[in-house]
Amino acid sequence: MRPESFDFLQTYLNNPSPTGFEKEGQQLWLNYIKPYIDEYFVDTYGTVVGVINPDAKYKVVIEAHADEISYFVNYITKEGYLYLRKNGGSDPLVAPSKRVNIFGSKGIVKAVFGWPAIHVRKVELDKAPTIETVFLDCGASSAEEVAEMGIHVGSVVTFEDEFTVLNDKFYVGRALDNRVGGFMIAEVARMLHENGKKLPYGLYIVNAVQEEIGLRGAEMVAHRINPDVAIVTDVTHDSQSPMYEKKTAGDISCGKGPVITYGPAVQNNLRDLIIKTAEDNQIPFQRAAATRATGTDTDAFAYSGSGVAAALISLPLKYMHTTVETVHKSDVESVTQLIYETLLRIEDGRDFRYFT
Repeated sequence: MRPESFDFLQTYLNNPSPTGFEKEGQQLWLNYIKPYIDEYFVDTYGTVVGVINPDAKYKVVIEAHADEISYFVNYITKEGYLYLRKNGGSDPLVAPSKRVNIFGSKGIVKAVFGWPAIHVRKVELDKAPTIETVFLDCGASSAEEVAEMGIHVGSVVTFEDEFTVLNDKFYVGRALDNRVGGFMIAEVARMLHENGKKLPYGLYIVNAVQEEIGLRGAEMVAHRINPDVAIVTDVTHDSQSPMYEKKTAGDISCGKGPVITYGPAVQNNLRDLIIKTAEDNQIPFQRAAATRATGTDTDAFAYSGSGVAAALISLPLKYMHTTVETVHKSDVESVTQLIYETLLRIEDGRDFRYFT
């Protein structure tokens, strides 16, 4: 990876971008892709779309989502402790002893998830932490002191953990789900520009908000763009680490390439084009099966309007929705390359219907 791309990846991943509050991360992303696009727009809720060939009738989307799971302050005790509610699929099990940032009206306030010491607990009766039992300590001794710090009900909370590289093979951090996807589609835009590739259609590079609460950003922007084709990238579960059951989770591994999904929301002809592209370019890939839905923004695009030819290219990831989400460096490069090469194979006006 070129140094400039790595610097952007690190900066972008370290920047908090909680669901519903993605503004700063979206501005970082837009600033990075501006040299590689013809124009852009930002919708009412913060989804950012870079456009190449905006006057073209035929429209192709490549998409990722920008938001990360987080918490809201929900209740402040008279002693100054904070209880929370989830913003997206946050997991209280990983919270105890973690450091956080609280985004209050006076700026960021540091806090920690407190937890009683092992010495004072009846360990044999321990239960997993839940949203009702985890709490934040911001160093205040009263509700009044909490208010003076600018913290109020509705203040957003994100984990403090930052990006690292593990064994020179893996990228590790919070919110790789799915800002690493935003990084990859931005790199595709850069590669198209720097390699002088002229596409015969309009390309819409979409970094959508609010995926973690039900694909909401993609749902809105799909109706606005009304594309003909949508290639979505998100993360999927590596099933090699302990406690996974391959009979249900599938056999997916970090380091073995992009994951191409089969399922009702995935348009078969588009998926087969992606597979042929991978094979012809010797890009290793894996297969996965979805049930009724992929659970990603693919679904929002596929079923928008009168139907969009949509497909999903996933990045294998360990430890989803924790502060140590982990992806393999080679997979990041392979997903990026596969999206790029697929775009070069889509013809203007391509009809993906199964028969006419």
